[in-house]
Amino acid sequence: MSYRLEDYYLNGVLLLDGGMGQELIRRSQGPATSLWSAQVLLDQPKLVQDLHEDYIRAGSKVITTNTYITVRHRLQRDAGLGDKFKELNQLAGELAVQARESTGVPVLIAGSLPPLFGSYRPDQVRSVKELEPLYQEQMEILEPYVDLFLCETLSKAEEGLAAVRAASKTNKPVWVSWTLEDIGSNRLRGGESLSDAWQILSDLPIETLLVNCCSPESITAAMPELSSFTDKVGGYANGFQQIPKQWSISDGISALGQRHDLDPDSYAVHVQRWIDAGATVVGGCCETTPAHIQKIADLLRSKNGS
Repeated sequence: MSYRLEDYYLNGVLLLDGGMGQELIRRSQGPATSLWSAQVLLDQPKLVQDLHEDYIRAGSKVITTNTYITVRHRLQRDAGLGDKFKELNQLAGELAVQARESTGVPVLIAGSLPPLFGSYRPDQVRSVKELEPLYQEQMEILEPYVDLFLCETLSKAEEGLAAVRAASKTNKPVWVSWTLEDIGSNRLRGGESLSDAWQILSDLPIETLLVNCCSPESITAAMPELSSFTDKVGGYANGFQQIPKQWSISDGISALGQRHDLDPDSYAVHVQRWIDAGATVVGGCCETTPAHIQKIADLLRSKNGS
């Protein structure tokens, strides 16, 4: 599917979806496992489609495949399910397509290409030479189902380089999204500045540049610099209290905590700050819900009385 990104804008802004993993765990009413959102994909796949549909009805113009956890290493390490890598990625793609068809709403589907060896752990990022073929393997499975690739929650510049190189081997648009330190320093969790990370990627065909899965305050601090690199930029924040250094999934999601000052109204205030600073693409990450996306959609529609 070819598209003109601007056709999906609402008053100059493209609205993404919100968090998948935490919301799926809540809806499944089961305990969180080390497979997180992939566990729901295994046990209750209809919940995944239902959540995609809820985001579309809330106003999302881009929905993201539930493939953040469906990477071969994590499936094998945490559950001995490496042999289900292809099957689960295909299923995630199919569910996103079915959600779009079921609602009848024209939305874009982004194929999530996540960190392969641990979230928020720059110390576990492998070499570009090792990562690139692994990203290509996941990309090739998702390609028939998606309109673009979203290389997301990347904590080091080299991780972004590997993911973008792999995704660029298709004719699909490529977006890249870094995760930042939660102290408003404009630095990736691996310590590189936004400027240094951008220089590594600036010669590659990147359509949209984002930051995600960090505090909304960090995104606010980063947006002026980010918007100086290109005109299609944005962010989607999480609602965690903190990301401890050296955190791993074995520590449990509960170790991250949940902020109670980011209800839909409060979150939308942060989003408006990003837009004021140049963001043209916004949405939500972990701990955000369809209600958050609905509030942002209402905010965007209220501009110019539309």
